[in-house]
Amino acid sequence: MTHDVFRGTYPAMTTPFHDDEHLSIDFETLRENARRLVEGGVDGVVPVGTTGESATMTHDEHVEVIEATVDALSDYDAPVVAGAGSNNTREALDLAQRAADAGADGLLLISPYYNIPEPEGMEAHFRAIADAVDLPQIIYNVPGRTGRNIAVETAVNLASHENVVGYKAASGDMNRICEVIERTRHENFGVLSGDDAMTLPVMATGGVGTISVAANVEPSRTSVMVNALLNDEMDRARELHYELGELFRALFVRTNPIPVKEACEIRAYHNGRMRSPLNRLGEEDLAYLRGVLADLEAPEAEA
Repeated sequence: MTHDVFRGTYPAMTTPFHDDEHLSIDFETLRENARRLVEGGVDGVVPVGTTGESATMTHDEHVEVIEATVDALSDYDAPVVAGAGSNNTREALDLAQRAADAGADGLLLISPYYNIPEPEGMEAHFRAIADAVDLPQIIYNVPGRTGRNIAVETAVNLASHENVVGYKAASGDMNRICEVIERTRHENFGVLSGDDAMTLPVMATGGVGTISVAANVEPSRTSVMVNALLNDEMDRARELHYELGELFRALFVRTNPIPVKEACEIRAYHNGRMRSPLNRLGEEDLAYLRGVLADLEAPEAEA
């Protein structure tokens, strides 16, 4: 079966926590947040990725977040692309299958981190999951987190697999991103920006959307920008890119998801609590973020 490519705007969802001893997951707010994002115009959501603090969750919590998100969006036409992956192929396979059983519509698979596999091992890892789990899958290149780029050749080879439909590009290297787009453009495969500040250039060169941090805060404006790019309305897209540019910078003033969780608290979407070892913003950074959000307080652009 050939799966559809994921196109458009997909927020990398934050995970709200209760203010209790263990910072347990606030599932009620999580569901409200998923609905808020879809009603704000996004095309789908990505729970339990990096922005969702999956690194500090147990696998059971990980699956529970996916289940809650799927349940919250059962009446909406919005795919749930679940974050998954591990530096252990057996563990990644188990988590991918559990995400599928939880009702996910697709998977976002981070490349193996810490053990720094060679390209052959990286490809075998992704191919094992694609062979075993019949869901559309996006491979995720974020060398700043994992210590290793997914080689262009690896991405090109995997693009021919019927279950591998995309590549989340978060390397910051436009030459690498453009080569992946160029060499996979005739496949059933799409490149999505994994860096809000690079969504415009990635899509201008053939990318099909974004897995976005900023869309947690500005779902409508982000979606309007992405839709403009999909419709070749470059002047409109450029206008929104610059309108959102300071937000893109502010949300990465410290390690993601620290600033975006603070932004969600400022906007009263949910509190900004994070599990250790992440910490809250200092006063200087918080003041900067408040100022950026205040400048965006005018009603969001209409979709």
